[in-house]
Amino acid sequence: MNVKKYIFTAILLTVALYACNNDDDDDGNPLIGEPIRDRAEQQVTDDAQLVEYLNTHFFTPVDVDLNNDTVIDYQTASLDTIAGDNSGEQSIMESGKLITKEVTLEDVKYKLYILNINEGRIDKRTPTFADSTLVTYRGELLYEDFNVFDSAVTPVWFDLTNVVPGFREAMPDFGEASNIDFDMVDGTFTANDFGHLIVFIPSGLGYFATPPSGSSIPTYAPLIFNIQLYKVNQSDHDRDGIPSFLEDLDEDRIVQNDNTDGDASANYLDADDDNDGTLTRDELTITIIKNDSITTPDEITFYDDDGDGTPNHLDPDDRDLKNE
Repeated sequence: MNVKKYIFTAILLTVALYACNNDDDDDGNPLIGEPIRDRAEQQVTDDAQLVEYLNTHFFTPVDVDLNNDTVIDYQTASLDTIAGDNSGEQSIMESGKLITKEVTLEDVKYKLYILNINEGRIDKRTPTFADSTLVTYRGELLYEDFNVFDSAVTPVWFDLTNVVPGFREAMPDFGEASNIDFDMVDGTFTANDFGHLIVFIPSGLGYFATPPSGSSIPTYAPLIFNIQLYKVNQSDHDRDGIPSFLEDLDEDRIVQNDNTDGDASANYLDADDDNDGTLTRDELTITIIKNDSITTPDEITFYDDDGDGTPNHLDPDDRDLKNE
């Protein structure tokens, strides 16, 4: 598909989508007189709601013309109930395009339901859980009267380390557009074959008990995000030479809780991970094999001078400069 779109200055701001880390959700009580619900029990309730929704709703591709010039800017999808004139429609559950993904968070196994409308160019580039993505999207609730709580009809850049887990975990299965051409004069761009997905998220991978203050999202609300993915940039938040996804030491796909020196900054935001006075970038060597703006593990040489199994950049006992 060819799309042409007006693009405003890309921003990393949306009140409803960005959230504090869910690791801290259970420390407070958002409801006076009501204790925080058990995550495992709530997952059972949420999954039943999502399954019911998927069995009773269908999707329809929708062309979007942003400026009424008869040029289709991009395609999204609408969701509607199978009833009345729509009683013959095929449910999302039976569409053949629905995939599921198991995600464990805080020792609870969650199930994401992902509608694969178009996978995009997965052979070109897909995001990791810590990368930056250029997207349009719509966030909505399952059954509320005013169910759309957030949207961007022109592309915005999202740092996937800062979005809700369900959004972040769905993205790596989709690819960016096959090509994208920006017109710096009129602010438009054209793109082909972008990733298009709708992810259905249980509350435990959304906002659980603490939705954003002032938003229309209730507590314990399952969420739906309709997402179009156009471009992926690999993130190295602290510019230390190590892509942020490789700073997930415990491999839980959350970078905020990996902090070797215990200071105020997690490793992916810390230019000196072990606080030994030698910058992380100077304790390793980067050898560019491909000029593709992506750093891969085989392009990084990690040293372990004292042979204790801990690489120099994480070991305060090893602090020799490697790039003099």
